[in-house]
Amino acid sequence: MLTAQTAATTEAQRRSSGTGKKSNFRPEIQGLRSLAVLMVVSYHVWFGRVSGGVDVFLLVSAFLMTLQFTNRFEQRRAMDLPRHWLHLFRRLLPAAVVVLLGTLAAIFVVVPKTRWAALVDQVWASLFYFQNWLLQHDAVNYYATDHSQASPLQHFWSLSIQGQVFILWPVIFAVVALVCRKYALRYRAALMYVFGLIFLVSLTYSIIATAANQTTAYFDTFARLWEFALGTLVALILPGLKLSKSVRVVMGWVGVVAMLSCGIVLQVQTAFPGFVALWPTLAAAFIIVAGQTGSRFGVDRILSSKPLVRLGDNSYALYLWHWPLLVLALVWSGKDHAGWLSGSVIIATALGLAFLTTKFVEKPLREWKWPEVNRRRAVVAIALCICVAAVPLLAFNVQQTVSAKIALDQAEKDNPGAAALVPGYVNEASPTAALLPTAEKLAQDWMNLPSRCTGDLKPASKLLQGACGQNNQPADASRSILVLGDSHAEQWMAAVAPMADQQQWSLYHLLLGGCPFSVDSTGLGDQCKTFNQAVMQQIDAKKPTAVFLVGTAASPSSPDEKLSVGFEDTVKWLTDKGIDVVAVRDNPRFDFNMADCVVVKGQHSPDCNPGQAQQLAPVDPLEALKGKYQGLSILDMTDLICNGGECPGVVGNTFVYIDNNHLSKTYVESMAPMFQQRWMAATGWS
Repeated sequence: MLTAQTAATTEAQRRSSGTGKKSNFRPEIQGLRSLAVLMVVSYHVWFGRVSGGVDVFLLVSAFLMTLQFTNRFEQRRAMDLPRHWLHLFRRLLPAAVVVLLGTLAAIFVVVPKTRWAALVDQVWASLFYFQNWLLQHDAVNYYATDHSQASPLQHFWSLSIQGQVFILWPVIFAVVALVCRKYALRYRAALMYVFGLIFLVSLTYSIIATAANQTTAYFDTFARLWEFALGTLVALILPGLKLSKSVRVVMGWVGVVAMLSCGIVLQVQTAFPGFVALWPTLAAAFIIVAGQTGSRFGVDRILSSKPLVRLGDNSYALYLWHWPLLVLALVWSGKDHAGWLSGSVIIATALGLAFLTTKFVEKPLREWKWPEVNRRRAVVAIALCICVAAVPLLAFNVQQTVSAKIALDQAEKDNPGAAALVPGYVNEASPTAALLPTAEKLAQDWMNLPSRCTGDLKPASKLLQGACGQNNQPADASRSILVLGDSHAEQWMAAVAPMADQQQWSLYHLLLGGCPFSVDSTGLGDQCKTFNQAVMQQIDAKKPTAVFLVGTAASPSSPDEKLSVGFEDTVKWLTDKGIDVVAVRDNPRFDFNMADCVVVKGQHSPDCNPGQAQQLAPVDPLEALKGKYQGLSILDMTDLICNGGECPGVVGNTFVYIDNNHLSKTYVESMAPMFQQRWMAATGWS
């Protein structure tokens, strides 16, 4: 990777070797980077695990950057941050752009269209160094064992964090330099205090954030700053360390053994980037402190070997290439992991592409003198590099916008959706009608209410405030409808919301993904239990007219459909409070991605039209509760999802599903008129 300092290796590695002698180049650090990238690649490809190698890169990059800026201060050279940033990113971007374009081209060939739009967004995020924020927002599971469903650009998260730190760290170095020169302070001592504080605060935050939500913490910049700070502290402390040769020999070997064993010994999947990440980072620090021992028993003899040093020169490009090759190979083959043979082919290909990228792209552009003449030329060089990637991205976005507009203009006639299953429907659609939503936009076809809850609807609990959304009806509307549960309740708001707007009802939701609402906490996770307790308190504080929820839980590609967990207890608890309950039957779920099936195999493929009897129970489990609880109304929309014999992936030229279990917003909207009729009939409302 991650060697953000590839651009200035020679200058960055000018420092004390730990023996009191100056060394312009420390080959063992190149070897350390080689070891780290080999860990990352081999663990990803062969073992499906996280190695801790990325954390080593983060520390090393900060270590080298610190050497640059302390040397500038001590040599009384100007910090010149704009020139530094232009110089750095001009040398980092070309290889990244080559990989982004190569991956983008492969995506359009190998990956189903349903994932294109999201992946194009990730190309933009990777290009401008905010991929980690995008992944954090999407709460991506970086440790999913099925890498074929991961993003081929997911590994840019670490490069994005590095890019952000490469902006922040020089600012800190420059500000501290100004203060030190003004007040005659010792520069290294001042930096020790500043980065020591960053280390402690960030590590504390990282431990807390990792315990609260490890998946999002993994991509959190602030949860990673301590790793960079540790690298900086090592660079600041090292000149003052006077360790014997034997001690440094032992430290080097301890560091290597600890670093290599990290991914095997530790449960990285559930612990990083909290305090456990001290293991690989301290191991790398030991290797750096060991330095060039001059001993035939020192690990630096191995790390300084020509093969490892040469690989270190190519480590950035190798990191860039290995992950997209792995993910795209798995998508193409339909496998969820690479075997030893296929994994070896992937690694060999990545090594070949890394060598070619370094030799014909990174190195020539790094040695190109024209942009170094002045800042204007450097800006032009960076802008041209960005444009090379931006042009195809913009072309894709424009094409998608135009295609969607053309399809939407004909939607009323060509895309009836669920209306095609209503008895008496007359088909007037064109035989060449496009499917809606367009496959590229399908993953984003999700229902959201227009605003966060405000006024009387705003929950008192902070836990609920982020989960509460509302329509634009006044809080004193004639009726208030509260949608509770998880994403399967959320999807139905595409039909509930038009009805509420027409009837001028207040509609709001309290939703948590993967958490069905239930007063019975049996079998629910701690987060779900806490959330449901807060919802119950909110209902006691402000009773809605009715609660809408999903009453059954379908099993993927199985007729084993049951009532939702604790459903009867929940209905009794609500109706005893005088709150009506409207429960809808769950939609079919599958053990495959229905949307991808349609895109890859075609809407008429038998695989994309499984039999209804294999997807749902013969009789709606909710039927047994009719008349048992006063105030309970039951809706079954199955006849508008399945045609009586099959449950198609496409109905009325409309995608029914966005994945393997969620209905598309467009399709649910097409059910809205029939949904409203059944709601009013079931509740007896007028």
